[in-house]
Amino acid sequence: MSDVRRVTDPRRAIPRTDLVLADPRLAPAVAALGRSLVKTAVAEAQQRVREGLVAPTGVVDDVLAALPPGASSLRPVLNATGVVVHTNLGRAPLSRAAVAAVTDAAGCTDVEFDLATGARAKRGRGALAALAAAVPDAGDVHVVNNNAAALLLCALALAPGREIVVSRGELVEIGDGFRIPDLMASTGARLREVGTTNRTHLRDYADAIGPDTGFVLRVHPSNFRITGFTSAPDPAELAGLGVPLVVDIGSGLLAPHPLLPDEPDAASALRAGAALVTASGDKLLGGPQAGLLLGDADLVNRLRRHPAARALRVDKLTLAALEATLLGPPAPVAVALDADADALRARAGELAATLARAGVDARATTSAAAVGGGGAPGVELPSAAVSLPERYAQRLRAGRPPVVARVERGRCLLDLRAVDPADDDVLREAVLGCG
Repeated sequence: MSDVRRVTDPRRAIPRTDLVLADPRLAPAVAALGRSLVKTAVAEAQQRVREGLVAPTGVVDDVLAALPPGASSLRPVLNATGVVVHTNLGRAPLSRAAVAAVTDAAGCTDVEFDLATGARAKRGRGALAALAAAVPDAGDVHVVNNNAAALLLCALALAPGREIVVSRGELVEIGDGFRIPDLMASTGARLREVGTTNRTHLRDYADAIGPDTGFVLRVHPSNFRITGFTSAPDPAELAGLGVPLVVDIGSGLLAPHPLLPDEPDAASALRAGAALVTASGDKLLGGPQAGLLLGDADLVNRLRRHPAARALRVDKLTLAALEATLLGPPAPVAVALDADADALRARAGELAATLARAGVDARATTSAAAVGGGGAPGVELPSAAVSLPERYAQRLRAGRPPVVARVERGRCLLDLRAVDPADDDVLREAVLGCG
């Protein structure tokens, strides 16, 4: 009986790994993803055959169904949450110009080479020139790998073993438990806290300044607001205290924006007398993750020459994307911010009507979008959405491409504020594919 089982057991017919890998149907996957990744998928499919979950003749089909669309585990998604700069979805999506620039820079490039002379050249000179042109109020500019790194470099270069004067109301904690005071203290600088949580006056700063003061720090409050009985001096007042003023504007807004009147921007801070401004490149600027340093030429050069600057520098791909963001067409974040509410409502109405004709419980509705990424907390952007039954939220996340929506009052809302109009057809097909 045991001999009969060994002969008839279908699991004995599991194809060998080398034969599966040689199947021409897997050749494109091997070329795109690499032999090692495909081989792992083959081994997993063979195990499913042993468990009786897959027929021996279905191994190749099972492998093809299980393989990821790319060699990276990161998957592109459609952001239908209504949050323009969504931290969990990678913050700012790059413009097509920036994506093309990254692709061009992926191979050998002249990042530190002068093709005319054959000599070494200044690293990232194109991106730095573009940033300087975008913020002409800055005497000089520098780029590091994120805004936290920009603040870190300020503390390392300007306040080693000295004091940083900062308001208690600005000692914030942002994403993933990251705290500004912990970052500053890690450099060996001492924080001199002034004022109270809700009110800090100019005299509080003035009384704290002394021989040990490295600089005064003004911090963007990020994802929260204090309202009501509040007070804080203007940057122009702080700039007159006789020590450098470092202003962390956070979200990367380079100039004032009419929809965000209370959001700090680099140009205004510099005109008010800030010695240095730090900002993120991947939020309202709409570029890659980067920390922007703008301000007094001598101070920027001092930061650039600090030994830690080497550890905090950005790679060629970031430089390429940043330059293309600054010089190219409006980035997706800028397009989303400036989207016309009437146009959004028209898109939602058309999409909902198309889905309803296909038998989907879909209807257009008004919505309130948000800036996100710590920018402009509390500001609501008028938007429009397609409302679906709540069960669609999970099904859409499991699709290809995944669509991330938000659930509100028992309905799944596809907010169109951050969805490229060119992706409306993709969004429609994703909903129809949920069944």
